[in-house]
Amino acid sequence: MDFKKLAKENRQNINNIIKLITKEENEDLTQEVLIKVWKNQKNYEERGSVKGWISTIAKNISKDYLKSSARKVSMNSSSDDLTINSIQDKNSSPENFYTKLERQKIISNAIEKLKPKLKEVILLTEFEGYTYEECAKKLKCPIGTIKSRIYNAKKELLIELKDLL
Repeated sequence: MDFKKLAKENRQNINNIIKLITKEENEDLTQEVLIKVWKNQKNYEERGSVKGWISTIAKNISKDYLKSSARKVSMNSSSDDLTINSIQDKNSSPENFYTKLERQKIISNAIEKLKPKLKEVILLTEFEGYTYEECAKKLKCPIGTIKSRIYNAKKELLIELKDLL
């Protein structure tokens, strides 16, 4: 495994995952992911794609970062500070929170209603970040089948979620 090539090919994906989860660009986390990949490259077993393995490491490090930063905020802030911060954020009103929560439930329910094969490709490509090629390999079917399933899943979701648009 050529680590330099691996790091170069996956750096953008790592940055995208970190930004998606933490909502910020964080070069320290990118470095942490690359160090963990480097240290564990000899332990990697080819059961899936290397990109999937690296993506999982990036997701876990990002989630750990959020947990630790949330804990730091709660330890370093009094309840008054937290109240002031939530008042200052115009998007954190109870109505907006409830609306977002309801919207997430509706979308989640719509995905749950999909046929298993359609649901599977949507979850892999849209939520897990797999490419069509990686999805085809994982599901052991042609890429055309993956594209067809994604098209049909999105078509059904569009019908189911028309009220949200």
